[in-house]
Amino acid sequence: MAVRLKDIAADLGVSMVTVSKVLRGKPDVGEETRQRVLKRVEELNYRPNMLARGLASGKSFTVGLIVPDLVHTFFAEFAKGLSKALRQRNYQLILASAEEDPEMEREEIDQLLGRGVDALLIASCQSSTEGFAALIESKRPFLLFDRLLPELDAHFVGTDDLQAGRIATEHLISLGRRQIAHIGGEGMSTAADRLAGYRAALEAHGLPFREELAIKRARLEDVGDQTGRDAMNQLLQLPERPDAVFCYNDLTAVGAIASIRAHGLRVPEDVAVIGCGNLRLAPYLDVPLSSVDQLSALQGERAAQIALAVIAGKAGQVEKEIRMKPQLIARASTVGK
Repeated sequence: MAVRLKDIAADLGVSMVTVSKVLRGKPDVGEETRQRVLKRVEELNYRPNMLARGLASGKSFTVGLIVPDLVHTFFAEFAKGLSKALRQRNYQLILASAEEDPEMEREEIDQLLGRGVDALLIASCQSSTEGFAALIESKRPFLLFDRLLPELDAHFVGTDDLQAGRIATEHLISLGRRQIAHIGGEGMSTAADRLAGYRAALEAHGLPFREELAIKRARLEDVGDQTGRDAMNQLLQLPERPDAVFCYNDLTAVGAIASIRAHGLRVPEDVAVIGCGNLRLAPYLDVPLSSVDQLSALQGERAAQIALAVIAGKAGQVEKEIRMKPQLIARASTVGK
């Protein structure tokens, strides 16, 4: 027979309310009692009946996460941090991918609303707020992450992308590079801010912004390697080719390096390359990749904290917008061996 909450309470001589508070991480329980309850829960391998808990509370104890794609490691790391933090509060994560398709994203929002999730977290591929009409009408709590829609009144967790673009470009400038290209995205706040950071760094160091060195491409998350390769091929055809390139993300940078080497050039001697995202395999590539670390998993943890606060009706007690400070990770693709 399954162990029940009241069995644990009776066994320890405490109330069901006390056991429930311990399992929900409430602070108003003495430490000795908390440890007794947690020890007994572990000994009995107690698992809460989430269906019964949901019926009693009116909640599903699930959170929905919609990402633009399942390929890019940033979203995987974010989901890992998010899931870990939610699990500690007995919440489960339901993951969906929009495949960089605004219509599919709207369908996924409807599906997750139909499943009764308590909150939604979305890295949106939509260019306007129209696709959020049903979500807003539902009154269901939601957060944006990674990609910001300023017109939407929602909490946001992401990277300081302006700073990401700036520190990546300034790193290349500090190495003596002067013909610095940028392979960026389009239609996303992240892309716009990284481009702005790139331009700001050039201006601060008295370097001109050259339109032909700043290439914008779509779908840099799922097919970024091929996109990066194609864009780099274009840059290398210029009469005055770049001696460095800042790429929107690491996948794009991998493609750019492949193009550079296919042209018989060396990385970083002929062209230095830096990405953004600091994917896990970056140190183990043939040319270890310099990158800007977005602290992806930590972003997921912070997003979980905000989501749980909003679900609890405490939206006003948490920050409206969190932008994580990116960190430069220099490796052989810019500084050599």
